[in-house]
Amino acid sequence: MTNPPEISLVPPQIVADNAAKGLRLRERFGRGGTEIGIGRARELVERRALQPSTIRRMVSFFARHEVDKRARNFGNEDNPSAGYVAWLLWGGDEGRAWAIELKTIVGNAPDI
Repeated sequence: MTNPPEISLVPPQIVADNAAKGLRLRERFGRGGTEIGIGRARELVERRALQPSTIRRMVSFFARHEVDKRARNFGNEDNPSAGYVAWLLWGGDEGRAWAIELKTIVGNAPDI
């Protein structure tokens, strides 16, 4: 019997890079994200292993904020929408894909 592959709850570098970009844009333009989003970005930038509940919260955030992608200036780094900054704070498109994939594995696993 083989052991299942080890699951890493450490955010990939691209997710950390997106969060760092979100922090830079928020600092520069003074908009986007909440204190929770800033905290999430710092966790992602530090590439600390996340708890299963955090993965679930990330999936929920992206589901609620998918509509932000239709806003004017979403993706505009010279004048970003607040939603774009917030999206990046949570890891951007790569953070969304990573969290969704990981949630299928961790499901409702308890935090450690």
